[in-house]
Amino acid sequence: MASSNSSAGEKSGLWPVILITALFFFWGMANNLNDILIPQFKKAFSLTNFESSLVQSAFYMGYFIMALPAGFLMRKFGYKAAVVTGLILFATGAFLFFPAAEIRKYAWFLGALFVIASGLAFLETSANPLMTILGDPKRAAFRLNLAQSFNPLGSLVGIWVGKTFILSGIEKLNSTADFVREAKAVQVPYLIIGCVIIAWAVLVAFSKFPKAATTDVHAADDAKLGAFQAIGGLFRHGHFLVGVLAQFFYVGAQVGVWSYTIKYAQAEIGLTDKAAADYVFASLVLFWIGRVVGTALLRFLPASRVLGVFALINIALTAVAATMGGQNGLYCMVAASFFMSIMFPTIFATSVRGLGPLTKTGSSFLVMSIVGGFVLTNAMGWIADLESIRTAIFVPVVCFVVIALYGLLSKKTAEDGGVALPVGGH
Repeated sequence: MASSNSSAGEKSGLWPVILITALFFFWGMANNLNDILIPQFKKAFSLTNFESSLVQSAFYMGYFIMALPAGFLMRKFGYKAAVVTGLILFATGAFLFFPAAEIRKYAWFLGALFVIASGLAFLETSANPLMTILGDPKRAAFRLNLAQSFNPLGSLVGIWVGKTFILSGIEKLNSTADFVREAKAVQVPYLIIGCVIIAWAVLVAFSKFPKAATTDVHAADDAKLGAFQAIGGLFRHGHFLVGVLAQFFYVGAQVGVWSYTIKYAQAEIGLTDKAAADYVFASLVLFWIGRVVGTALLRFLPASRVLGVFALINIALTAVAATMGGQNGLYCMVAASFFMSIMFPTIFATSVRGLGPLTKTGSSFLVMSIVGGFVLTNAMGWIADLESIRTAIFVPVVCFVVIALYGLLSKKTAEDGGVALPVGGH
């Protein structure tokens, strides 16, 4: 992998920024295609709500298991190696959808999703800090915010691809041919995704990046810390540990709300899966708008305070969805996305503040906390099977209570205002 050795290489122009910014788009698309796969697989394999929620389980277990290896690889070989590794894993998982559909085995699809998520763990752990070194340090916040704006765009494209090319709108399957057709609907979209991702891996591998992208920018500090020393050091930072807990509940809330929006629309107002996908699309538009508005607010207001207030609003919205139901409940489910928009990056930013050489390892743990999307979405599936989809929405209500407490009770510091959103992954 080539890298520039000149000082000019540290400010190596637009091309590396474009290559890495695209990653935010790619993992946004992959994450939100899951919201399409859940109702699709439920129909194609005649699954219960709990069984279909295993889509998110397999996906977020990949994040949980691979986040620390991604951090260790970055420490040894640098950011660029982690990015290429992540892209190769992502493409491999996408290609595995083809044989999974041919043999019509749900477990194979879950395995493919695990491989995709393993790749995304490498991408999310490496791409965010990498953006800070691709150019003038004074413009790092601008580059990060620019990259973030492509993440919700990727999410919107993911929902559009799923609605247009995967969901059929046919609710009742009557023959073996119907089940085969629904299972194979994912083949072409994921084959195309795999080809695009592997091409991007080649571009990244053979493009020139600043020297800091291929070596450890904290090499001197990291040399003083072994991997287990770095992990142990994190346990001395109480604010970081609470932040990991808050992130666990946030990802559970986000994944739960988006994963169950289609099912909620089907159960509460009788829409088809294809029509219900429009509400997920609307949620992602609001999420993107909320990210823009939230970024502006965080320039003037304490980040933890904005986080707390947004969480309080979402407690009210999801509580209405869980108790009232119907069209108004669905509107509240959609509206919650506006206020979720700043939560992941704000929790991330406030959690890693002051970690110094522990930041890379801390970032890995925050990515691992994404396992909340597995644990809490499974809980929602179990509750939905026992009671109803509406009752399952009480799980996000509880999640937003935890986030509100984290935001409103966090110790304010002089650095708490104007936090730039450094993570575009969720």
